[in-house]
Amino acid sequence: MQVLSINDLHGNLEAPTGSNGSVRVALDGGVVVAGGAAYLAHHIAALRSENPNTIVVSAGDLIGASPLVSAILHDEPTIEVMNQIGLDINSVGNHEFDEGFTELKRMQNGGCHPVDGCQGSTNFAGANFKFLSANVFTDAAAQQTLFPAYDIREFEGIKVAFIGMTLEGTPTIVNPSGIQGLSFKDEADTVNALIPTLNAQGVKAVVVVLHEGGMQAAEGLYDECKGMSGAIVDIVNRFDKEVDLVVTGHTHQAYNCVLNGIRVTSGSSYGRIVTDVDLVLNTGTNDVTSVTARNVIVTRETADVPVDTMVKGYVAKAAPLRDKVVGNTPVELLRPARVPTADNSGESVLGNVIADAMLAITQAPEKGGAVIALMNPGGIRADIGAGEITYGEIFAVQPFANNVATLTLTGDQIKRVLEQQFPPINANPSIMQVSQGFSYTFSLSAPAGSKVNAASLTLNGQPIVMTQSYRVSMNNFMASGGDNYSVFTEGKDLLIGPIDVDALEVYTRANNPLTVPALGRIKVVP
Repeated sequence: MQVLSINDLHGNLEAPTGSNGSVRVALDGGVVVAGGAAYLAHHIAALRSENPNTIVVSAGDLIGASPLVSAILHDEPTIEVMNQIGLDINSVGNHEFDEGFTELKRMQNGGCHPVDGCQGSTNFAGANFKFLSANVFTDAAAQQTLFPAYDIREFEGIKVAFIGMTLEGTPTIVNPSGIQGLSFKDEADTVNALIPTLNAQGVKAVVVVLHEGGMQAAEGLYDECKGMSGAIVDIVNRFDKEVDLVVTGHTHQAYNCVLNGIRVTSGSSYGRIVTDVDLVLNTGTNDVTSVTARNVIVTRETADVPVDTMVKGYVAKAAPLRDKVVGNTPVELLRPARVPTADNSGESVLGNVIADAMLAITQAPEKGGAVIALMNPGGIRADIGAGEITYGEIFAVQPFANNVATLTLTGDQIKRVLEQQFPPINANPSIMQVSQGFSYTFSLSAPAGSKVNAASLTLNGQPIVMTQSYRVSMNNFMASGGDNYSVFTEGKDLLIGPIDVDALEVYTRANNPLTVPALGRIKVVP
């Protein structure tokens, strides 16, 4: 049988551009342009024609953090395109929860959006494929999962189980309000507990489709496995030996590995790679005798005509809003570096602009009375090129439709939440972007809990007083404790404001052409 897999499509129906639209194929930086739903459809159809025993799976983040063409219609276009392509299974990823699990269930079951109605089509029918979530429980004691834990398919009389899961750490990286009442359990423990149940049904062949992953060392190319690290290594090392294949995602990496004797694959992101896995099944033992895999680049020679027509229709619907000019910038606006260093505090020009926009829209007393705004770097998803700024560009920067929230924090709480930017050992810092007038210094080498210099915290040149109260704005994801910023949940007098992308649009229009903010709000010392 053949398993064709993708992961982390994130609603990229149009061919992605820049580094998001290519695959590195040589150590000298050589790349192949790749991706686009119409090309993905062609490659899947061609590979499917090679074997009648084929199933197509996605390892999560099929939707969420999507480009405007899909997101503006609540990702209905992506569901409908994947129905056309013939996806069979999608494991729930963390971004599937971006609009909450009730909206995610609508993606499966269909029906119109409760606020905006049906926009993608007259009557949105939902996904023809199955969402799976073995480790996401609505009632853990009763073993009730949000979606089915697994799906059993039969190939020439042999049953094959597909277990679908998201990462256990999902609650720390999604809006808590969207997953209220859900619990997320350990990935390996969940799989191992299901094996006896599957064996009792005569299932010996087991495929795990998991939205969690790892990464290769820098010298590893898209179809290799060099120096693997990350969460997936420990998870696979703890899997029951009944597991025959693990399809992974989340890290947006491409690799083709054997870990703990188990084939483990990942197909990059944005539809740039289809992983083609061949499993040989033994009709005597009903088990897998061998597994081979290859990562196939989704090149752009041939487009699937029906899918191309669908995508162009959605693009036409979104184009007037996407192309609306909202401002102008004399220079490129770059998002934050993912990992701060001794020479780079993690501050960025684009991060400063966003924080300033959040502050501007919540500064008035009746709007929140904010004096500081903070922005999580993970919520800044794209850069903005020099020249005209379109709504489509700012939407790509902030695609989550988070609200700007304002709450009261003491100086001590501000200091403590800044310390939460530096997680325990083996995890990278995540430096929040800060608004104009707020400044501080940190040291990467200082002990945990003391990396931020309390004496350096200033607001408009005046020291932050630990016992004094300040109105602080951030997005509602952060306000709810997202990204492990739990101190925000101690804040008082919460006021929910406008959508973050709307705040950025208002600010960009009001400051046109944009006066580019200088760096230096955050300083790093040895």
